[in-house]
Amino acid sequence: MSEKRKMRRRSCSSSSSLSEQQQISSQMSEAVSMKDDASMGQPIMFSANKRQSSQMSEAVSMKDDASMGQPIMFTANKRQSSQTSEAESSAPSGVSMKDDASMGQPIMFSVNKRQSQRTEEPRRKKLRKDPEYQRGTEEDAGRSHFLKAKKDLQEALKRKFTLTFEGNGDQENSLNSIYTTLFITTAETEGKHEEQSFRHTKQPQSYEHSVDLSDILKPPPGQKTPIRTVLTKGVAGIGKSFSVQKFILDWAEGRENQDVDFVFNLAFRDLNLSTDDKSLNQLLTDLHPAVHDLKDSEDFVKAKVIVILDGLDESRLQLDFENKRVTSVSQVTSVGNLLANLIQGNLLRNAKLWITSRPAAANQIPGEFVDMVTEIRGFSDPQKEEYFRRRFPQDLGLADRIISHILSSQSLDIMCQIPIFCWIAAVLFKEIFGGDEEAETPQTLTEMMAYLLFTQTKHRSIKYDQKTEKNKERLLKTHKEFLLKLGKLAFVQLQKNNLIFYEEDLEECGIDLQEATVYSGFCTIVLREEQVFSQKKVFFFVHLTIQEFFAALFVFDRFTNKNTKELGNFLDLEDKEHTLLDLLKMTVEKVLEDKNGHLDFFLRFLLGLMVEPNRRVLQGLLTPPDSSQDTEKKILTHLKAIRRKALSPDSGINLFQNMVEMRDHKVKDEIQEYLKSPDRSKTELTPLHCSALAYMLQVSKNDLDVLDLKSYNTSEEGRRRLIPAVRSSRKAILADCKVTEEWIKHLAFGLKFPYVPLRDLDLSNNDLKDSGVQLLCDGLSNQCCRLKTLSLSGCQVTEVGCASLASTLRSKASQLVELDLSYNHPGESGAKLLSELETDPEYKLSLLNLDHGGSQRMKPGFKKYDCELTLDPNTAHKNLLLSEGNRKVTWVEDQQGYLHRPERFDHCHCQQVLCEQGLQDRCYWEVEVTWPFNIGLTYRSIGRKGDVNDCKLGRNEKSWCMSCSDDGCFVWHNNESVCVLSQCSRSSRVGVYLDWPAGTLSFYRVSSDSRILLHNFKEEFKEPLYPAAELHPHSSALFYR
Repeated sequence: MSEKRKMRRRSCSSSSSLSEQQQISSQMSEAVSMKDDASMGQPIMFSANKRQSSQMSEAVSMKDDASMGQPIMFTANKRQSSQTSEAESSAPSGVSMKDDASMGQPIMFSVNKRQSQRTEEPRRKKLRKDPEYQRGTEEDAGRSHFLKAKKDLQEALKRKFTLTFEGNGDQENSLNSIYTTLFITTAETEGKHEEQSFRHTKQPQSYEHSVDLSDILKPPPGQKTPIRTVLTKGVAGIGKSFSVQKFILDWAEGRENQDVDFVFNLAFRDLNLSTDDKSLNQLLTDLHPAVHDLKDSEDFVKAKVIVILDGLDESRLQLDFENKRVTSVSQVTSVGNLLANLIQGNLLRNAKLWITSRPAAANQIPGEFVDMVTEIRGFSDPQKEEYFRRRFPQDLGLADRIISHILSSQSLDIMCQIPIFCWIAAVLFKEIFGGDEEAETPQTLTEMMAYLLFTQTKHRSIKYDQKTEKNKERLLKTHKEFLLKLGKLAFVQLQKNNLIFYEEDLEECGIDLQEATVYSGFCTIVLREEQVFSQKKVFFFVHLTIQEFFAALFVFDRFTNKNTKELGNFLDLEDKEHTLLDLLKMTVEKVLEDKNGHLDFFLRFLLGLMVEPNRRVLQGLLTPPDSSQDTEKKILTHLKAIRRKALSPDSGINLFQNMVEMRDHKVKDEIQEYLKSPDRSKTELTPLHCSALAYMLQVSKNDLDVLDLKSYNTSEEGRRRLIPAVRSSRKAILADCKVTEEWIKHLAFGLKFPYVPLRDLDLSNNDLKDSGVQLLCDGLSNQCCRLKTLSLSGCQVTEVGCASLASTLRSKASQLVELDLSYNHPGESGAKLLSELETDPEYKLSLLNLDHGGSQRMKPGFKKYDCELTLDPNTAHKNLLLSEGNRKVTWVEDQQGYLHRPERFDHCHCQQVLCEQGLQDRCYWEVEVTWPFNIGLTYRSIGRKGDVNDCKLGRNEKSWCMSCSDDGCFVWHNNESVCVLSQCSRSSRVGVYLDWPAGTLSFYRVSSDSRILLHNFKEEFKEPLYPAAELHPHSSALFYR
């Protein structure tokens, strides 16, 4: 023993007793075991408030040699070393086995009996009176309760989550064995339509912003600011709750996040049942009885806590964020107010919060209270294949057959991005492909769901009735009453956007609880029952799609049996009778008016049931429509005829999908042929064709390089229907497409989709104004947006719009490198704001175009490019007379006495004249003409004499023109023509637009209230272009200012 320690020993009081150490040891035995070597090296580390070793006299007396080993260390929130052994990790997370400094003397609890007997009683009396001793004893007891509560909670959570039902099936499986790593990303999708769009389109994946499940509450790489609240979004069935369970189980089993003291899972389906006012302390202990024995409610405040609020979309609580402020975990208030204060940080400010939700409900939480938003994405194609092969490891042939069928169906392939739908497909197709009886492969989602319902009903009959009913119709009739009650439940709750139901919800639909329990026991793939808080029961359909199908069954039954009393609130029906066709039309209108899109699949199934092959397997359950009314064909005709301007582009796609669901493939086949055509410009597309085309482009395996809306031969409405295809394109050109604010809203929404390939967007020559630019900035500032190049040239943008763009460019999300704002009116302030960003290396913007600005650019349409043209008399043919300040040219029979000049047109078949101005910018002009005429542009080097094709407009590579006569109306270049007679309609005024830098030349038919594009040339111009005219007997042309 060192001299220093001897001196310390002599300085100790003679009243020291090792019996005190026995007492302390006894008090601490619940917290730390010292039975083996593994516990002898490091000091005991408790996850509590850090205290210096010199303060430990409150708990332990260090007055004699027996106590002079390593001091007991109480440390705050230290994470265990990643090298901790398996044995160590199974110990409470408060025990630390870290560094060499702790490797000296182990804690010694030896006892000198004689000394103990002599000094024990006086010391006990003295210590009992010592306040510091009493406080230390109380703290040790509290520590013991604290660690016991943590261990009990972990054990309780392990019991709850170690085994789980995959897809709510009959057989429990180990969560660790069946959990498939899901793709979680910080690139979130925004918008209320995400639930539907996920089931409509392919969802590409990128690991650029992926997050490990165990790190979900940690800042992303490069971010130093800590995060408190994370909101994770994902569509129904994507695996949000499974991820929560896996996260909790990893903590409870000692694998991850061992610096955390408590993880509390507060599922909203449980919270909905907690109707009484209570404190947060009471709420936590009610839902997690394992921590009930904690004496001090402030333990939750001192500890390192994670609170998980799972299933925000299932909440029936009122979350008011302008609420009564609550700061104490002991303060009693409503559960909704407790949660709002918890989210705001008024309660458990140091706790971490993880909230999960479907996208439509995520906006209930104000953005100011969320530090990071993540999203769970679906299965990729390889993951789907892996899933089915793992599902059927003993029958890979069956797995391959299922995979092949899924890949052959676009709708099914897209649906199987959702993991739980893969499970549903596995159950169904095992029955179809591997069953005892022959069955046709379902061709539509409606037929697939119908077959699923039939097979589950058949299994119920075998399991519970102990008989096999071979007559399908009689089998379904037996269960018809209950199945339609389920349909009513699905329909009523779907309108409220509810996915979970309680006992009172079932009773309202006439469902007996005992019957529901039995039914859920056999038909776990349809309806599932769980016991939750206070032993109450909660019911839910396994997936939203199944609920939507059951809702459609119920409504179809009411329609075909003319029993619509229960549908009055849905369709605002009057007392008079309605035909089935009328009811279907009203339902279509109702769904199209719904801006959330949450009834889209319900309508798809309802219309799908109108087709006999889709419902064939449900004979005995559904009454077929009166075939004499021919309702199926009439409703299809109605869908094709819908032309409402308020119809969103995505709703147009839904209409197309409804037709496919009704097995009408005419439009789909026409678009497939169109995509194979080498010359698509000759094919005129209807708005419905454009909706189908937009869908086909979205689900394509390959991204579109360039989407140029003006290249499609369609109407303005047709181009609007193509907007969703922008999300599948690398470059989108919407220049001069009369883009409105409504279009911009759809574009901004599309920019918020993760992994959209769009990098280049051209919106030139659309009068967006500052309001449109501000709407667009909503998408540009989203972290999903990866746009690099944006053209807003000629969009009537002022300093107000420039300020919005500057704010967006300063945001961390902005990826813009090139911005074209030429031909606008930014003013000095707007130009300065943006120019400073271009020169600042902190921002990505490197190329800014503000050329050709000024107040004249605020004129609407092409008027902002008006140019004043005058005809050049030195080029006029001698049969042409110039007048009105050389703006008008008239064909005359008598030749004029013009001087001979080399630039004058001299050929008898080329009676032409050029303008004086050579154009190399963006210009627009209109010409009033009388037939026949030829209006165009040419390089000045065009021939004046000799071969007629060298001189005549449009007949050589140096000129372009539009020519109209009794023979027809054509556009010409390099002696090749395109007929535009159907669009021209013997117009007396022609509009010409030139964008020389962009290589665009367009001809328009102009009337008093409209401008219709006749043809668009795309060229790479090499010289200035000179407007020109060619006249024939009795014709004239007037160039307007």
